[in-house]
Amino acid sequence: MNVTELLADLRSQHEAATARAGELQEQIDHLTAALAETEARLTELDIARKVIAEAAPAATEPDPPQTETSTAYQAIVNAFNQHAGQVFRARELHELLDLPTDEASVNITRSRLARLLRQGFLTQPGRGRYQKRT
Repeated sequence: MNVTELLADLRSQHEAATARAGELQEQIDHLTAALAETEARLTELDIARKVIAEAAPAATEPDPPQTETSTAYQAIVNAFNQHAGQVFRARELHELLDLPTDEASVNITRSRLARLLRQGFLTQPGRGRYQKRT
């Protein structure tokens, strides 16, 4: 293989890689738009649920029992409500709420914080740091 053939082969590989990168970027753009639409819809549904719950007369059905997950989310949200403006790391939140500080427990809270971030309840002023959205 001479230099000319090598350069032609490299050019061909470069063009193929460029085309593939363009296709992947289109997929990313499409998925990003779909995610934004879905998150917006979730926010709208949450707002509608809250408005209806506030406008509805006193419930005749008993509230569903609190699960460990719902009480954990409520404890996290309450902590951010009580300390509005304060920035927390997951481990600091565990210490504040007197939760176990082992790595597995803290990782579960990190996932919960990430979900609250995606839902728009929290902001992330720095990597691994969370704050109530104002």
